[in-house]
Amino acid sequence: MTSADGIRVKICGLTRPEDVAAAAAAGAHYAGLVFYARSPRAVGVDLARDLALAAPVGLAKVALLVDAEDAALDAIVARVPLDMLQLHGHESPERVAEIRARYGLPVMKAVGVARAEDLPQLDAYARVADQILVDAKAPKDAALPGGNGLAFDWRLIAGRRWPVPWMLAGGLAPQNVAQAVAMTGTRQLDVSSGVETAPGQKSADLIRAFVAAARDLARAPAVPRL
Repeated sequence: MTSADGIRVKICGLTRPEDVAAAAAAGAHYAGLVFYARSPRAVGVDLARDLALAAPVGLAKVALLVDAEDAALDAIVARVPLDMLQLHGHESPERVAEIRARYGLPVMKAVGVARAEDLPQLDAYARVADQILVDAKAPKDAALPGGNGLAFDWRLIAGRRWPVPWMLAGGLAPQNVAQAVAMTGTRQLDVSSGVETAPGQKSADLIRAFVAAARDLARAPAVPRL
């Protein structure tokens, strides 16, 4: 298994063993498991454990959590073999640091972006998280904090860098991978609805196409700058 030859891909919202197998076979680097009951991609602790145990070595298991309390986190971490926690709620920088210290796992903090005014949050969380996820800010009436298939104006983060690795999410699909990387310079991509045939229904063909698009882009020869 490769990691898209330099561009790492996270397939989020996996709910079936065959989805995990498809992500691994395609060459994804991360497998996302959603612990948020309102999501069509939600998994319980027992199913998440089975999915995590089915993941081959090299496929990092990431738990997506939304404003989870310690009791819920304790139960998940105790039962599910995880490699990273992804915080996708309104967790403060202090809460991110607390969770990171409590569980001894790398923490990725998702930050929703819609306007330039949202960008300072990325700097604040980059000081306490191991990675940041730059996502489209959910609309005010959205039921979910992410996974809505929406993109933001990628020009807002063009040329920006942070002191920790970062990942681009929001509205990604096989057909816009090249544009996303060209506009933002990201080396990590997170996709969920963009590789589904219906909410929560992953497609092995779309997963393959997405990772292949990242791999082909990474292998493309550099264009000389004039």
